[in-house]
This record gives sequence, structure tokens and C-alpha cells, in this order.
Amino acid sequence: MVNDMQVDTAQIQRRSLRVLSGASALSGVAVAGSIAAGGLLAARLADSEGAAGLAQTAGVLGAALLSLPLARVAMSRGRRAALSMGFGIGALGGLVVIAASIAHSLLLLLAGCLLVGVASAATFQSRYAATDLAEDDQRARALSWVVWAGTIGAVLGPNLLNVSGELGSFLGLEPLAGPYVITTVTLALAVVILMVFLRPDPYLVAVHRRATTGIARAKPRVRDGIAHLRAAPQAVLGIVVIAIGHLVMVMVMVMTPVHMDVGHATLQIIGLVISIHILGMYAFAPVVGILVDRFGRLPMALTGTAILIGSCVIAGTAGPHGTIQLGLGLFLLGLGWSFTLISGSTMVTDAIAAENRPSVQGLSDLVMNVAGALGGILAGLIVVASSYSVLCFAAIIPLLALVVLPGVPWFRGTTRAIVD
Repeated sequence: MVNDMQVDTAQIQRRSLRVLSGASALSGVAVAGSIAAGGLLAARLADSEGAAGLAQTAGVLGAALLSLPLARVAMSRGRRAALSMGFGIGALGGLVVIAASIAHSLLLLLAGCLLVGVASAATFQSRYAATDLAEDDQRARALSWVVWAGTIGAVLGPNLLNVSGELGSFLGLEPLAGPYVITTVTLALAVVILMVFLRPDPYLVAVHRRATTGIARAKPRVRDGIAHLRAAPQAVLGIVVIAIGHLVMVMVMVMTPVHMDVGHATLQIIGLVISIHILGMYAFAPVVGILVDRFGRLPMALTGTAILIGSCVIAGTAGPHGTIQLGLGLFLLGLGWSFTLISGSTMVTDAIAAENRPSVQGLSDLVMNVAGALGGILAGLIVVASSYSVLCFAAIIPLLALVVLPGVPWFRGTTRAIVD
């Protein structure tokens, strides 16, 4: 609970950003380091390469399924409880995967990957937690710092595979279970950091501030999220921006390694291109946040759309041996995703009252994760039926919708507010 005494919200906001960024970095190490290991371990347990994608699908499903429950916890008990629960479930998932490797059980492995995916849902929610106490003209940059913290984990996690594999062997485990030892430890550490240092809770402080101004409402409920969206076209547009940006990013990203493998690219070269892609996703997030606050949510969302279209054209015209061109295309794919994620997330936050935000933000993350899962499925089907080039140009189609939507009458009334 928040005391009735006057609190320095600026100081709490700075402290919250540091804590949320630290937890996000640890989560990034946990999730990024386990993705490749989970796929390889699934393929080994099933004795089929086709099972590799099941582990990642289970993780995405876990993130989608727990988005709304975590939002419910945030609304009733605050961000600290919700994020700690998400990371705690992810740590439990790491233990389940380790058990699966010992029992040689694919089903147990997929259950563990699903639980680890919940940590991703918590990481996504932490970006919204960064905006709870942010001033109106600083929301995007506050959100972007937590997104940027993911760079640390995204870069460090995969590079710990060899070390974590040796750790697994040292502990008498399957080497591919080693990364999940790291996953369990880092997520548990994130829980400790949140429980100890995310005090007072930024969401509870934000709600308390509204109560003291006499504009507090009845206790909000998660099921009211859709009702809030009916009256907030700006938030709906923000969710669409996030979902389509994520859909396109996943569609092109997941099939690029397969395309390069056709040209017999080495794993090192493929890994380099994916690393460049991750750099585009996270490294420039603070700059993107400043631009979104400075020039407006909608202009930067459209800028991200244009960058994504350019990335699809560049990647789609690159052959399997075009490493440099594919690297450029994947870098822009990540950068465009960063623009759509930060601008869209800020639109959602701007349009919804503080006490109601977690319910709508939970819906936003649910839609985003479902879009990502759909993108992965569509990408495989399109490449099997045609080619990587056709996939890249097909990905442009939903992006064109983002150019058209702001002109739709329902959205048009809020366009000026979003730009400003």
C-alpha cells in the first residue's frame, strides 16, 4: 500500500526505471539464452528436427496465456507482485526443462518452455510499468529505456551457450540443459531485485495520486479492458501498430536462417545476421523514445512502418548468399519493430486512465504474442508454398494497412492528438 504522505514521484520514477531495467536485462539473458537450447533439446528428445519449432511455439503460447492474468495481479496488487510472479513462474519453468532432460520427456520439456515463456510476458509488462509515473512528454523515452535493457540479455544470453553447456556437464546434466540452469538463476535473481527494490510500487503510487485529486474510479477489472478500448480509438490503433509490427518482424526473421542455410551459410554467419537484427531491435530504443516524445506517436509509427517496408524489400531481393544485404535488411527489420513497439505502446498508455492501464496493456500483449505466433505459422506456410522472397513481399501487405488506418473515420478524430 501507498502511504498518505507526500511522495517524490520523480525520485520513485528514476528508481523504478533502474530496477525495471535491471530485471529486464536479467530476463533477457534467461530467455535469449534458452531459445536455441530449447529447440535443439526438443529435436534431440523427439529425434526429429521438426520438433525444434515446438519449443519456441510453447514459449510464445506461455507469454500469450499469462498476459491477462499478470495484468489482473498488477491491478489488484501492483507491478511488483505481477512482475515477480511472471519471472518466478519462468524460473520454475527452467527447473521443469532440466527435469525433462533427465527424464527424456518431450511433453515435460514443452511444459517447461511454456512456463519460461511467462517470463517474456513479464518482460513486456515491465515496459508499461516504466510509464506508470512518467510525465506525459517523457513516456516514450521511459518505456524505451526498459526495452533497451533487453539488449544486454539478447546479446549476452546466446554467447553464454558454451559456458552454460559446460556448466550443465559439470552438474551431471545434458549440456543443453545447462542454459536452463542460467535461466532459473537469472530469473530468480530478477524476482529478488523486484521484491526488494521496486518499492514503493509505481502503479499503486499512480493510482494513489489519482485518488488524492478526486478522480479515482471504482476498482478496475481486467474484463473491462475491451470496454475501455471501445471508447479509446487511439489505444486500439496503438495495439494494431504493435501487433502488425511484431507480426511482420517474426514472419521475416524466423525464415531468414532457413533462407541462408539454402546458400550453405555457416552457423557463425547466420548467427551474425541475427545478432545484427537484435541490435536493431534494442540498441537504439532510447533514441526512438526521444523521437516519439519529440515528434509524436503517429509520425514515428508511420516512420517505423516505412522502415519495415524498406527492410522487406531489401531482404526479399537478397539471394541466399547475400549476407551483407540480408544483414542490412534484418537490421532495419529490428529498427522498424522498435519504432512500432515504442510508439504503439505509448499510444496505448496515453489513451487509458492510470488505474485501467494494466487491463488494456494485458490485452495489448496478448494480441502481440498471438500475432507473433501467427506470423511464425504463416511464414513457414508461405515459404513451403513459394519462396523467401514471396514471404518478404507478402509481409508488406499488413504494413500497408497501417498507412491507411489513421484515415479511417473512427480513428480520424484522434489523429491530431496522437501527432501532437
